[in-house]
Amino acid sequence: MSTQVQKYTRNNPYMSRMLVNVLMTMADSEKETRHIELELEPGMEYTPGDAVGILPENRPSEVAEVLARLNFKGDERVLDHYKVEISLEEALRTRLAIGKLTRSAVNAYTKVAPASVPGLETLKSLTLPENRSAAEEYIWGREFIDLITEHPGGITQPQQLFTMLARLTPRMYSIASSQAWVKDAVHTIVRVVYYTSHQRNRQGLCSGHLGERAPEGSTMPIFLHSNNNFRLPENTDTPIIMIGPGTGIAPFRAFLQHRKAHGHKGENWLFFGEQRRASDFLYREDLEGMFKDGTLTRFDTAFSRDQSHKIYVQDRMRENDAELFRWLERGAHFYVCGDANRMAKDVETALLDAIANGRNCTPDAAQEYLASMKKARRYQTDVY
Repeated sequence: MSTQVQKYTRNNPYMSRMLVNVLMTMADSEKETRHIELELEPGMEYTPGDAVGILPENRPSEVAEVLARLNFKGDERVLDHYKVEISLEEALRTRLAIGKLTRSAVNAYTKVAPASVPGLETLKSLTLPENRSAAEEYIWGREFIDLITEHPGGITQPQQLFTMLARLTPRMYSIASSQAWVKDAVHTIVRVVYYTSHQRNRQGLCSGHLGERAPEGSTMPIFLHSNNNFRLPENTDTPIIMIGPGTGIAPFRAFLQHRKAHGHKGENWLFFGEQRRASDFLYREDLEGMFKDGTLTRFDTAFSRDQSHKIYVQDRMRENDAELFRWLERGAHFYVCGDANRMAKDVETALLDAIANGRNCTPDAAQEYLASMKKARRYQTDVY
């Protein structure tokens, strides 16, 4: 990255214009996934594998609800984290995390709340070390509005919110473009999260902002974040294997654009998965075009809901385990991007099985082979 980039950080972001914000999934999809293009100032640079940090704002309707529940108007003056005086409304909208409730927020609330607060003793019991699991159960699926609705009257001064609530933090999204193609812009892909908990409809903080409050032409504070642990091989002839289901496709679109634009000779094998081919095939035109023109040497897809039994990317890996091992033996680098909880673990298990079968060796020996790949930076993950 150039020094030009470094002047824009999470604490000093660049105010970027939304160039493109389009829905990628079809109307019958169970998901809402959006393609985002944000404008950059000339001189801002990134490398495939990097992320873009986006600083969202809390939903105005949720800010209004918190203000009403606290019996504040919003024009009260408070000092933000840098001792800058702003209105309480602006603080709740742009500075404070009023989303997911934390144990520390509950703890802080019990310390400032008057004895008259309903259920205060119950809340206080949740702050005891031995009641940690009960506290986790209480905060699960709750937000700050739930706390002040169920136990009203705990906050008497607006400034108290800064000792109670965490800072609103940026959300990081894998970059889905190469500057060899788009120059002064950055692309990413976002799944908008909607859910219901405790009889309330809720949405993801940043994904909700991008989904409903960031039309083309609007502005958003952003910065670029370097990720040196997720990089294309230095030798451009090296083959690569990419596992990117769902929004995990993002960095691999960047990898492929980069290799195509620069005429790199290394072979590229992509595994992509989603629910349904007809409604959830993200970047279908791009990827099928790259397969057709030879940029993608191999392209395997897994659409889990298109047949009675679910098929995932790790199943496609198992179907091709002999060829996959041949690629590894030729020095291929292996990349995984996407869900950390299940997918990444299942993919690693499938990879270990391919190694064990290919070498006709024990699971321990397969683990050693994978460990040597990791040490040589031939196995890289970007999971969340």
